[in-house]
Amino acid sequence: MAAAAGAAAVAGFGDWPLFYLPIASVAVLVWLWLRAERPREAAALGFAYGAGLFLVGVSWVYVSLHDFGMMPAPLAALATVFFCGYLALFPAAVGYAQARIGGKPGPRALLLIPGLWTLAEWVRAWLLTGFPWLTLGYSQLDGPLAGFAPALGVFGMSFAAAIAAGAVALLASRGARRGVALGALLAVGLAGAWLERETWTHPVGEPVTVSLLQGNIPQSLKFVPGRYESTLATYAALADASEAKLVVMPETAIPRFLDLVAPAYIERLRSAAASRHADVLVGVPLRAPPDRYYNAVVSLGASPEQTYAKSHLVPFGEFIPPGFGWIPSVLHIPLADFSRGGPDQRPLAVAGQRVAMNVCYEDAFGAEIIRQLPEATLLANVSNVAWFGDSLAPAQHLRISRTRALETGRVMLRATNTGVTAIIGARGEVEARLPSFTEGRLDGQVQGYAGATPYVRTGNPPVVLLALASAAAAAWGARRAARRAAGDRARAGL
Repeated sequence: MAAAAGAAAVAGFGDWPLFYLPIASVAVLVWLWLRAERPREAAALGFAYGAGLFLVGVSWVYVSLHDFGMMPAPLAALATVFFCGYLALFPAAVGYAQARIGGKPGPRALLLIPGLWTLAEWVRAWLLTGFPWLTLGYSQLDGPLAGFAPALGVFGMSFAAAIAAGAVALLASRGARRGVALGALLAVGLAGAWLERETWTHPVGEPVTVSLLQGNIPQSLKFVPGRYESTLATYAALADASEAKLVVMPETAIPRFLDLVAPAYIERLRSAAASRHADVLVGVPLRAPPDRYYNAVVSLGASPEQTYAKSHLVPFGEFIPPGFGWIPSVLHIPLADFSRGGPDQRPLAVAGQRVAMNVCYEDAFGAEIIRQLPEATLLANVSNVAWFGDSLAPAQHLRISRTRALETGRVMLRATNTGVTAIIGARGEVEARLPSFTEGRLDGQVQGYAGATPYVRTGNPPVVLLALASAAAAAWGARRAARRAAGDRARAGL
């Protein structure tokens, strides 16, 4: 049952507004935990839940490793299973810890488990470079808990959703105080609705016209000799047809180091943009002596040339961790040994805006995005999700980008190779998008924003402290109740 509940939750992280499904899914797990007799049993239930969640929700790892990384199918399947097994250890740890601490069902479901769950997701987001995919809060963008995002970030939404799940589990449990559970459920819902009415940021400057380019270059052909000229022609044609003040190309739109690209091509992009007082942001790898390589974005056009270099790299895909030098002989991934860009890079001053750039899955790390805020007026993500084919990954990544927009109160521009290319409003809503796996240009007009949400000012520490306090309060209550019970038994023995 736990594995099935985890697998069912995945539907809440896609394109559909199924925010209630992951809450119900976690509620099933909490209900099972409250009935478990031993910590090991609770840990096994948590692991089964995590296995169901990640084996279904992150199944696209196999696509990346086998279909495009050319890893043999058995080895790719084994690697995917091991990776998902590692991720499943986090809900397993929550199950073990809450059972070991114990206490009455009410405090466990409404304080202890939500606190531990939030802490586990936060740790998963940075441990071993971090993998925050399928964090519970991402499923709540279209529900009443979305208001927690600008106040406490995605982990704040996770904390509120875990409380709601605990309340639902208590409502389904015999002997539980249903009034308290119903009150908790209403409280988090009303708090989210109240927070959603708050306006944390405000428009600044004039709106700017934008064009987001989607070349739809198949990953299997992206680095094939002889296809390079066709790729450059595709993006040049899309850019030439735009009248926008800001044009954004995807990650590695030019699949060759910038110093190896024909100067005439770069000058063509620069002069075409400058002639209409515009700028174009080009995804292109850079080289720096003596042997450093960057996954970068370069601005060309009316504004001075600027560069953003990706700082949060993908293990094995963009850098090889120590001790894993044999990986490149198994995975056929071009440009797989990048260097990290600096963590203190500032927004790009282009088209009258200050654009906070992020590349690929960098936007999965909210605490890193806010480094460029509140200075930035817009957010922009460039990605090449073609590595994951026609899988669940693009829709999940779109939801992550929507969360960053909501957390920061900024418009997010997403330019991708195969999808999902989209303009996301400052409240996390998708204002326009291109169909996936089509070549095209998404034109629109967007507004820059100034000001800072509470999350931009403080980052994750407040919700981490809140989760710690919640778990500690429940643990203290459980310990106090255990001592009282021990004292009662001792007196009864006399």
